[in-house]
Amino acid sequence: MSDLFSTMEQHASYGVGRQMGEQLAANSFEGIDIPAVQAGLADAFAGKESAVSMEELQVAFTEISRRLQEAQEAAAEAAAAEGDTFLAENAKRDGITITESGLQYEVLVQGDGETPTYDSTVRTHYHGTFISGDVFDSSVARGQPAEFPVSGVIAGWTEALQLMPVGTKLKLYVPHHLAYGERGAGASIPPYSALVFEVELLEII
Repeated sequence: MSDLFSTMEQHASYGVGRQMGEQLAANSFEGIDIPAVQAGLADAFAGKESAVSMEELQVAFTEISRRLQEAQEAAAEAAAAEGDTFLAENAKRDGITITESGLQYEVLVQGDGETPTYDSTVRTHYHGTFISGDVFDSSVARGQPAEFPVSGVIAGWTEALQLMPVGTKLKLYVPHHLAYGERGAGASIPPYSALVFEVELLEII
């Protein structure tokens, strides 16, 4: 990379383009024409008249936005259905407890310490995956426990932690409405995702 971009200006310019690309990718902007993007940037910086009329731009933006919204809605519906199917099957397994909210869990290790309350702050180790098994976050992998207030996490965690004496390790199966719901979490967790966590309560701080 340093052979291609050697000056500070080139580094900054590349960074601008990289940020634009990441933002477009995060919003599932498919069909982007890179040469057209480059031409638009070059024309704007050169003060040239737009090669595409404002009317054409408006029509294009409206259509692309419509396609993007349709794709996002279809993906959300598919994710919700997939999560519901997974949880329905998982509920049939031996050792699964289902709470009134719909949270599912199984006890991997039963601790005998103090149990946190809604107002507690705790230290935990956790390993989070999608129902596919793909990992999206893991304090275990980082080798660094996480500290947070019981009231400051997703609803599924807030509920589960108040069922866990210190030393307990649970495997949680969290419906989307107890996780990140219809909004998801940035680019890492899509909307309507059911999530799976192994959570070990290390201590109440």
